[in-house]
Amino acid sequence: MTRRIIVAANRLPVRRLEDETWERSPGGLVSALIPILQQNEGVWIGWSGVADEDIEPFRHSGIENIPVTLSGLEVEDYYLGFSNETIWPLFHDAIRTPAYHRHWWRTYQEVNMRFARAIADAAEGDDLVWIQDYQLLLVPRYLKELAPSLNIRFFLHIPFPPVELYARLPWRQEVLEGMLGADVVGFQTNRGAGNFTAAATAFTESVESDGKLESSGHQTRVVASPISIETAKFESIAERDDTTERVKAIRAELGDPEFILLGADRLDYTKGIDVRFRAFEAMLERHPDLAERTKFVQIGVPSRSTIRDYVEVREEIEQIAGRINSTQGSRHYMPIHYMYESLTIDDLVAYYRAADVMVVTPFADGMNLVAKEFVASRVDDDGVLLLSEFTGAAQELRDAILLNPFHVDGIARKMYQAIMMEPEEQRRRMKMMRHIVREHDVHHWARSALGSDTDIVAV
Repeated sequence: MTRRIIVAANRLPVRRLEDETWERSPGGLVSALIPILQQNEGVWIGWSGVADEDIEPFRHSGIENIPVTLSGLEVEDYYLGFSNETIWPLFHDAIRTPAYHRHWWRTYQEVNMRFARAIADAAEGDDLVWIQDYQLLLVPRYLKELAPSLNIRFFLHIPFPPVELYARLPWRQEVLEGMLGADVVGFQTNRGAGNFTAAATAFTESVESDGKLESSGHQTRVVASPISIETAKFESIAERDDTTERVKAIRAELGDPEFILLGADRLDYTKGIDVRFRAFEAMLERHPDLAERTKFVQIGVPSRSTIRDYVEVREEIEQIAGRINSTQGSRHYMPIHYMYESLTIDDLVAYYRAADVMVVTPFADGMNLVAKEFVASRVDDDGVLLLSEFTGAAQELRDAILLNPFHVDGIARKMYQAIMMEPEEQRRRMKMMRHIVREHDVHHWARSALGSDTDIVAV
């Protein structure tokens, strides 16, 4: 008999359509976990994405979906507030100053307790519960108090900051104790796991030994388990004839430049889009012969557009792009092609294939799956990846050109290095990276995270 798995995340793995039916949400996490849940009597607990909506549990694709209701005020305080204006900036090295509001914290506690109760109501004694990410940091402890016999795991998809930054959080002890309610806590990198361990031993009564933290008789195993992508899916799309035709059309629409540099990011202040634009400008100033031969395409996916910091980021990026196009462009040439939109996966893969250089420059990132998606899409083993050393992906994709995302001149030099790289060197590097993303895809991540439980069916 297999053990049942319950996943708890901020959002359900489905979204409601206009005709009131449900469809699976896009994204690697959903794609990775759905097959495992289907084979293990799975349950997914999360918010529907619409405030003040009471929805009864329902089945979709063989999985029981249990919605958690959030009011409009709770969305403001728990999600937009504490999750995305306190935890998100703090855990990303305080790139933007976090806001600390007591009423946000109170609502965050209340919503986390609601999730814990929903899990406890759905769970049975032998179930394995897997709680996902920074919106639910307190759920493990609440759940352990409600249902001590459950096997509870937690995975943090974003970075965990160094202890000297984490120390600023007014509720630092409570958050750590929340996470320590899990039997296993997973992080993207060894650095994240180490930062968490250092914080836990500094601000709680936990004692560390052999990768475990022990407090009041409870042990929490701390592990690093980097997430990945559905590599086979990206390869399959990239190899299709219609994708090849779309690649040709994209290059033609851009004026058939000799070199295309590509950025594809959620519009977020952690992604370093402004710095990469300035670096591109610096490269053109140093190498004017590349003007009118080189185009930078930036896909900016709308994100959290009601939060002030995100509005300001969009305005700043658009202003920088406009200035560079004005000073470096001409009647027939605009160096930056900026797109503010979400693309389908088919179109995104076409852009990955159309580009000569992928530019990934986050100031801090738990993993960065765009880097892996680009590599998986390069079925001809060509192309160059420029990758911030402050991403989790940099720990795996060592054959990328690694860079300091804060160093404008350094990025400019590495952009030029990437454009000038010989085809043989491109192929050598890309083959190594493609082997890594093929061997360590998202299904491998799920298996490794759950594989120590021999009664779990993993695909």
